[in-house]
This record gives sequence, C-alpha cells and structure tokens, in this order.
Amino acid sequence: MINNEDFTKRLQKVIEFYGETASSFAEKIGVQRSSISHILSGRNKPSLDFVLKVLSSYQEVELYWLMNGKGHFPSEKNNTLEPPVLEPQKIDTTKTSQISSLPTSEGKAIERIVIFYKDGTFKNFEHL
Repeated sequence: MINNEDFTKRLQKVIEFYGETASSFAEKIGVQRSSISHILSGRNKPSLDFVLKVLSSYQEVELYWLMNGKGHFPSEKNNTLEPPVLEPQKIDTTKTSQISSLPTSEGKAIERIVIFYKDGTFKNFEHL
C-alpha cells in the first residue's frame, strides 16, 4: 500500500528538482492544477494515470522510488533506452496443476496473471 504522505514528499522533491511550480508541473504532465494541489495537500491519492504521466514526462523518476521510496532519484540508469517489451506467455490449460491452486471468486475464470519484479520487469501469463 502506498503511503500518501511519503508519496507527497517525493512528488514535491521532483517538482523542486526540476525548478517547477505546481502549475507548470501540472501543465507539463497534462493534468489540472487542482489535481496537483489535492495530491500535495493529501486530500486525494494519486491515480495510476497520474503516476504514469509523471514517469513519461520526467525520465529521471523511477517508478519504485516514486511509489515507495526504494531506488534512486534522479535515476542512476541510462533512460535513453526503452524498457524491454515482454511477450505474454500462454498457460497450457491442459496442465491444470499450473492454475488449479489459484483462488477464484464466485466461479469466475482467471484470464490473466501479471507478476511484477523488483527490477522493473514483469511476466504476463494469459489463458489460452
């Protein structure tokens, strides 16, 4: 779970690092000024869309650092390279041992499982 107060401090650090005002920061990432104000005041929590806009506008901001304070800011890695695109892996449903122990809710079938690793990579498993 994200700690909203700590997220706010890290967001403020990003804004200050780039010499932005809340208004110019909002304009650069493409959100309303009130969105920034509400997040900085603790009234609202950041949405996934908001976080993604920050990451796409400021390449030196690492996802894990922004979300939970782990990692570095500004990023120590070379951000000129795009992250690798991983192809979804198909689950062979004839081997029920792969998915039989997975919990389901109200008889709903599992369509996809995504595993996120601490190094920023992920694996995507989809039902055949």
